[in-house]
Amino acid sequence: MPSDTAPPLTRSQRRAERLARQKQIEQRYHKNRQRNLLARPGRHSFAMVLDHLKAGYNVAKIFRSAQAFSGAEIHLVDIGVFDPAPAKGAFRKVPARFHDDFGQAHLALREAGYTLYALTADGASTLPQTRLARKSAFVIGNEELGLSFDPADYPDIQTLAIPLYGEMESLNASVAASIVMYEYVRQHAAD
Repeated sequence: MPSDTAPPLTRSQRRAERLARQKQIEQRYHKNRQRNLLARPGRHSFAMVLDHLKAGYNVAKIFRSAQAFSGAEIHLVDIGVFDPAPAKGAFRKVPARFHDDFGQAHLALREAGYTLYALTADGASTLPQTRLARKSAFVIGNEELGLSFDPADYPDIQTLAIPLYGEMESLNASVAASIVMYEYVRQHAAD
């Protein structure tokens, strides 16, 4: 009696499939990155700063939220190739700025007149208590390691916390980014 299931893949076949998927992701990324050169800022004057986020996790999702909330731009600090597919086309629509380290992003944003806020679990202020500047840039740190810099080295950056009421100490990076974008738009809807 013939079996309806295929034999399990060998180790080398699994590796070949993984490499083929990675190549597809890289091609999609480079194609979309070229299209990103034509992206225009949204109607709201906020920027997101993705500080050393894992390329395969939240980056594309944050692009999608930034496009949905009509953000100005996203700064990517030391983030490699990521799959743009979860962004649902937003990587082509929200301007991306690429930096090797946080200092470069900080300088560019300060020169452009942004007020910077870093989201941390122990922020000096909470998001609902803070009147956000019209030109706001929100720094989201690595999912496991947090910010790549010591906030004390950048005294102009305000630290913000999103109040949490359960047992979890933090939110997923893309969820936290979406919450802060929503709050920005809520405060500046009439601008």
